[in-house]
Amino acid sequence: MTCIILDDEPLARTEMEILVKEVSELEVVAKFQNAVTALDFLKTNKVDIVFLDIEMPMISGLSFAEQLPQETLIIFTTAYPQYALKSYELDAVDYLLKPIDKSRLEKAVKKAMAFRSLFTEDISNNTLASNTADFLIIRADRRFHKIFFEDILFIEGLKDYVVIVTKKCKHIVAMNLKTIHQKVPQERFLRISKSYVVNKIHIESFDNNNIYINEFEIPIGEVFKKEFIINFTNGSLDSLL
Repeated sequence: MTCIILDDEPLARTEMEILVKEVSELEVVAKFQNAVTALDFLKTNKVDIVFLDIEMPMISGLSFAEQLPQETLIIFTTAYPQYALKSYELDAVDYLLKPIDKSRLEKAVKKAMAFRSLFTEDISNNTLASNTADFLIIRADRRFHKIFFEDILFIEGLKDYVVIVTKKCKHIVAMNLKTIHQKVPQERFLRISKSYVVNKIHIESFDNNNIYINEFEIPIGEVFKKEFIINFTNGSLDSLL
């Protein structure tokens, strides 16, 4: 696994690199003193983990974290405890206070490696090829969640996020609707509008305008109506087209 270190203090960068090499087999591929140069680097290079300071010139560590792809894991390294809550909102793996304890760093790295392993397993088993597994693994609320396809009622798209509504709860995931639709069985999950994908096994009824699942009334987009009716009824309700 690869990592970069981002800290505006030269001594802090050097100390972090030494500690990382002492407690893990991570490859430190680069060190940066500001977020601007780090972002330029990441445009053409992918890394698994970012060790990230928070209070830095130009772009703060928190703002930098918001621009990282979901699969890049973040471990904050800072002298300021007041940012801990915000860091967890950004799904950081861990939050280490300076001076950084070697055992705490080792624990954080192991946690990140476990997350990476789980994420990689999700991609190889669920999101590529034929979707032969019967579940999806998503990252939300600082944890990985295993969600069985049969439990998903529908998925709602909200710009760069989706809300996965299951029988028991809701999960908000940083992913667009098109991407997550590709991760679930296409024959079971039907796109019915720009904002909704529904699990057809849970559809209780529908009319020309809405689909009804439990207490939810979900609008059908005009552009998607014909394809939905054909797929859901196997073309048997031609009168609705």
